Amino acid sequence: MSVLVPNSGGRTADEPVQVGQTPPVRTPGEGDPRHLLDVAMPADRLRAWVITVVIALAAGVVRFWNLGHATDEGTPVFDEKHYVPQAWQMLRNGGYEDNPGYELVAHPPVGKQLIAIGEWLFGYTPWGWRVAAALAGTVMVLLIVRIARRLTRSTLLGALAGLLLICDGLSHVQSRVGMLDIFQAMFLLAAFACLLADRDQVRQRMSLVFADGRIGDSVWGPRLGFRWWRFGAGILLGLTCGVKWNGIYYIMAFGLLCVFWDVMARRAAGVRRPWSGTLVRDTLPALRSMVAIPLLVYFATWANWFASETATDRHATLVADDVGMAFLPDPLRSLLYYQLNVLDFHTHLSTPANDPHPWESKPWAWPMGMRPMLYYYENNVPGCGRASCVEATMLIGTPALWWIALPVAAWAVWRATSALDWRYGAVLVGYGAGYLPWFLNLDRQMYYFYATPLAPFLVLGIVLVLGEILGGARDHLERRKTGLLVVALYTGLVVANFVWLWPVLNGDAITPERWQAELWLPSWR
Repeated sequence: MSVLVPNSGGRTADEPVQVGQTPPVRTPGEGDPRHLLDVAMPADRLRAWVITVVIALAAGVVRFWNLGHATDEGTPVFDEKHYVPQAWQMLRNGGYEDNPGYELVAHPPVGKQLIAIGEWLFGYTPWGWRVAAALAGTVMVLLIVRIARRLTRSTLLGALAGLLLICDGLSHVQSRVGMLDIFQAMFLLAAFACLLADRDQVRQRMSLVFADGRIGDSVWGPRLGFRWWRFGAGILLGLTCGVKWNGIYYIMAFGLLCVFWDVMARRAAGVRRPWSGTLVRDTLPALRSMVAIPLLVYFATWANWFASETATDRHATLVADDVGMAFLPDPLRSLLYYQLNVLDFHTHLSTPANDPHPWESKPWAWPMGMRPMLYYYENNVPGCGRASCVEATMLIGTPALWWIALPVAAWAVWRATSALDWRYGAVLVGYGAGYLPWFLNLDRQMYYFYATPLAPFLVLGIVLVLGEILGGARDHLERRKTGLLVVALYTGLVVANFVWLWPVLNGDAITPERWQAELWLPSWR
């Protein structure tokens, strides 16, 4: 397992920590505990927060720019047509949907409630139904700066992660439409940030026990006390499931990751039985924070539904033939009936063999964004210096980011397995939890916007690679300059690629020739 050494060894604030070395085996109480467990952050805390806020403000400008443009004659576009009216229903009714004739309530309420807040502030307008998504996309940039800084111990690489996420076309477009996926991605990224902070805190607590010479008091190691960061992650994962059900895969993946980190912390501290120690000391608290808390939060997101009398299927026990689960209270039985109807909808949402959706894509096309989606298109409009122009909003990941996803993933697997670099392992877990489950039912209709939660983990993987290319401050000067040149050139390529795509990410008026020039591949048409 890799360790991060203290900042006292001459490392500058912007130097990424090079990890991958296995710590020496120590007996309890032997040596300096800081070199075993301490996790040093760069010393530039104030400067780092200033940089974080500046980058987040820049993200806000980009995400909110001309936010109300690109509508279907003033009405929602694409799947906004589902969630925007449902959010308006919630606003009218006090937080729940009540249209049983519609019966296309396919997701839990949290994302739609967030859209409803924007509609409450700005009315049933494009700004109203998109402002919450734009804010969520901005918060994601702030989060990824802090996450990348914690992963790499480099404020420079943290800032770079924020810049790359700003320039991701998929995240940009999803931050500018009244759909649900950006909210799920935000909660997931925040949960990941909490787990990283929890990992650091656990090792700091273990270091104190080590310093006191108490590691050997029990073969299982010490109790670690209440872990607020992990508790916060549980709340955020519950909200994730409150947006879309596939958040459950992140609960399983992040829960296992958290337990594995506990094992490695005990092992690194010299606990004689780290695996059984984790089982005895950590597993039950982990289940409480990572399973019970998300479950309770999920049910809490239905509070308005429980409090109503007219919400969809609120009294299903009175009208349905056989709800089952007679031992449960009627409200819970009705909710179960409602959830089973939603599950049935998703189970049978398959692709007709003779009539596929024109913008459907399967998960093997997502890593490189091979099948983007057209959310909005108008021709014969003014605004580009000609009488007839094109306006289009295309959901597409910036190729300079997404087209290197497979080699980055391969390198991450190599580093995680050969060098035992926990950072790459953590990023792979986050990426895999949002990607691999979609292969379980390939007959289901799927779309590229399902890849929204993958974008921040792709960026984190790229930043880790860029950190290795950049090297450390104590590397040879020529090596450092070469690394800096490569990182700068790649960053410039990503920014230039994003600028080129800008018109088709925002629905700006362009000439028909420019529109054709934006369609690089046949699969983009």
